[in-house]
Amino acid sequence: MTSPRGSRRFRPSRPALALLVVLLGYLVLPMSMTGTTVALPGIGRDLDASGAALQWVVTGYILAATSVMLIAGSLGDLFGRRKVYTAGIALYTAGTLAAAGAQGILFLDAARTLAGIGAAGVMTSGVAILSGMYEGPARARVFATVGTTAGFGIAIGPTLSGQLVAAFGWRASFLLFGAVAVVILPLTRLMPESRAAERPKVDRPGIASFVAGLALLMYAVTRGGESGWGSPSVLGPLAGGAALLAVFVAVERRGDHPVLDLSLVRDRTFTGWLLGATFVVLGSTGVTVYLPTYLQGTGGHSAAAAGAFMLLMTVPVFVLPSFAGWLVSSREVPARRLLLTSLLLSAAGNLWLALALAPDASPARLAAPLVLIGIANGLGLGQIDAQALGTVAPDRVGMASGLLSTARGGAGALALAGFGAALLSLVESRVGDAGLADRVASGRTAEVAGEFTDAWRTLVGSVAVVLALAAVLVHRLLRDRPVPGPGSTGGSGGPGTAESPAGTRAPASAR
Repeated sequence: MTSPRGSRRFRPSRPALALLVVLLGYLVLPMSMTGTTVALPGIGRDLDASGAALQWVVTGYILAATSVMLIAGSLGDLFGRRKVYTAGIALYTAGTLAAAGAQGILFLDAARTLAGIGAAGVMTSGVAILSGMYEGPARARVFATVGTTAGFGIAIGPTLSGQLVAAFGWRASFLLFGAVAVVILPLTRLMPESRAAERPKVDRPGIASFVAGLALLMYAVTRGGESGWGSPSVLGPLAGGAALLAVFVAVERRGDHPVLDLSLVRDRTFTGWLLGATFVVLGSTGVTVYLPTYLQGTGGHSAAAAGAFMLLMTVPVFVLPSFAGWLVSSREVPARRLLLTSLLLSAAGNLWLALALAPDASPARLAAPLVLIGIANGLGLGQIDAQALGTVAPDRVGMASGLLSTARGGAGALALAGFGAALLSLVESRVGDAGLADRVASGRTAEVAGEFTDAWRTLVGSVAVVLALAAVLVHRLLRDRPVPGPGSTGGSGGPGTAESPAGTRAPASAR
């Protein structure tokens, strides 16, 4: 079947089966990401690792996924979204099972990087397939379900992994995630295939410059805390990454078949949702990944207790996406209002956490700020993709999905690398000993707990300020445009509507 805009749209007789396969992917991958954070101290002790090499178990996974997401989305448009999803889950399975058997930190890092590449195909192709299967209110409900499923994975990951690590060791969590992925792989045959109507040449210069540039940039940020921000080993990759990303923009402007059509980011509405996705992730990533290590190293909690502690922040992410979808589709609450509320609540939660954090902090003391950050995540999780993808033409939905996932993953990877590097630098500046700072930041010692806590307070307070400024920017991008007056040549959109460069109209729920 061919849509009016020229893309192939497949509507299987049993779309619920395809939805189930996508949901399984959106369950296990977020679970794997948050669950691994609880295992880091145990991995460090077992493999005698710390610092950047240990953090790469998480950072490398997200960096690999981020670098490939935009590419995976465009390749799905070209060669088939189901094919890319299937290839992604196969790579994820191989990498995760290899991680379970790793005998050294470098092998584990490589295995996690391979799993991250696979995750890129799963996350981008899954939402692109669903976007082609559902429209209107049904799409809002389905994406809310996807958000709820991802939220459940995020919520249960630390607790489940904490229990597995405490009972069987850190390898057990990778075995579980890999086993679930093995089940998903044959089920991908239940999904419909879809792609863009035309299959132009692959944009190899764009792909190469983007992946290499982003990888160098992330590497520089990761190394900054250990080597010093002014060292050649940081400045060189930083400059090289920036130069390659500039080359990528130039290539995309002049290419006939770019991997990223820059008209997407010139659309104010799409850009507003894109930035919203970026900053929502920024508000929670550092806390989600590094707080379990803080609780184990400084607070003296076990892996199981730290995982249970994180339920305060992750349970709201499981509950709220469906509620947000109901507000948008049934109560006609503007989705942009939920996004702004999400950013402001996240800013408030981070600021509150900065004031409440202490080495002996009880769950009751940290409950309110963690719940607030979780509520902020849940409100935005299920709506951003649905609203953003509703503004683009169907034959570019894979590209747009890849860009959204890249922005979200890039923000997460930068937050991880930047948060960890800044935390290490702040602790070192307070204690004057790089080795001690490294052991403290990796959760291997409870020394200088006060200095470590001060560094935490500085970072999460800074995140709160950034989120408040982001809310102002996103509000300006998503606010209603003035209605053109008589005789105006500014377009024919009605009140509060905006015509995108692709000729698609922003959905009413976005207004």
